Amino acid sequence: MDRRDSLKTLLIGGIGATGLSVAATGCKNDGQSSMPEVDATDGLYGRTATEQEHDARIKAVGQFFSDADLSLIAILCDLILPATSTAGSATDAEVPAFIDFIVKDLPYHQLPIQGGLMWLNGESNNRFNNIFENCTDTQQKQILDDIAYPSTKSTLQYDAGRKFFDRFRNLVLTGYYTSRMGVDDIGYVGNRANLWDGVPDDVLAKHGLSYDENMIGKYVNHDTRNTQAEWDEKGNLIT
Repeated sequence: MDRRDSLKTLLIGGIGATGLSVAATGCKNDGQSSMPEVDATDGLYGRTATEQEHDARIKAVGQFFSDADLSLIAILCDLILPATSTAGSATDAEVPAFIDFIVKDLPYHQLPIQGGLMWLNGESNNRFNNIFENCTDTQQKQILDDIAYPSTKSTLQYDAGRKFFDRFRNLVLTGYYTSRMGVDDIGYVGNRANLWDGVPDDVLAKHGLSYDENMIGKYVNHDTRNTQAEWDEKGNLIT
């Protein structure tokens, strides 16, 4: 299993464990949805008027990170999620722009992310007399290996770097796998109707049950699955 598959598995497992819900719909007494009207003109997801105003307000603040920081963020994003033969990289999915948006929307991320970028450049200067961006791929990965995975090295020495990388990696995964590219990479197709073939034979046998051969053709028939059932006055199934 490669790194991308491992991250994908962790992401899907985390979503399943926490029972995340994309949307919840309440009902009024008249049976109508109590959710506000949403706009899906962007072709990807609906946003309420309030959410659209919020997004516009955050975007109007302008770019938070410096160009140099965004360049470093882009490098880190693609080291965490590089392109593959079947999916684009994190920068292809515009994850750096997502992270810039998030730190404006959730300011408590600002200091840890900026501090982490400074730590990264400081560590690369100490090791290789160069800022992280100008280091070789091998040198960059050497630093990341020390903060991305548990090791026998001093935890105090890399504690700040590890805390930063945990936060940053979570933002990268969130940004990527909530984008259209990331959703396609997972293969998620949403809730779709399937074809029910009845209770499996081994389950029925376990409970000493079986289908009435005269009725199974009516109960389990994919050709008539869209036909509304009808009964006679005595409760016998007609169709």
